[in-house]
Amino acid sequence: MQYHYIAIEGNIGAGKTTLAHLLAKKLNARLILEQFADNPFLPKFYENPKQNAFPLELFFMAERYKQLKDMIHTSDLFQSITVSDYIFTKCLLFAKVNLPEEEFRLYQRLFDIMQTQIAFPDILIYLHSPVQKLQKNIKKRNRIYEQNIADEYLFNIQQTYTSYIKQHNIKTIFVDAVNADFLSNEEHLQVLMDALKIEFEGGQQYISL
Repeated sequence: MQYHYIAIEGNIGAGKTTLAHLLAKKLNARLILEQFADNPFLPKFYENPKQNAFPLELFFMAERYKQLKDMIHTSDLFQSITVSDYIFTKCLLFAKVNLPEEEFRLYQRLFDIMQTQIAFPDILIYLHSPVQKLQKNIKKRNRIYEQNIADEYLFNIQQTYTSYIKQHNIKTIFVDAVNADFLSNEEHLQVLMDALKIEFEGGQQYISL
């Protein structure tokens, strides 16, 4: 295995957590999953975004920081690989979409302080799905507070992610996941397993399933 810290990212409903579980099992890796359900501001945010966006994002950043700092910097003699279903930079990307300019500037100052203490993944797997498929997945998993997410919001999140990855030339396996079914199709998972054996240069490596 070329990579010891693998992170999976993508839009809401892209299938990050499912893939993280499958990869961790295949690689006998330590698994880090975002604890989004613990955020008391999440349902409130979808009801009233303007009023609840700032506490929502602050709570997420604090929780992600604590989780990643505790787990990434704790050695594990039996599991040398870590798989996570998010990167810390997710905080900044969602905040950029959700916060007004003045609040975002304050948030970014706090983020910059915390980021210096968090390890960045050796490689990022980004799952790119069209908004129509994201909405289908969101409906399927049936979290009540997510059922009225607007297409425009998902599109904005998608654009923010892809712009960040390209602008920063991050080492990324960029997966066209419109037809992906990692849970039911072993071949799709194997494509990623094979890709993770390759030592890529910086930038994006595109895979279509």
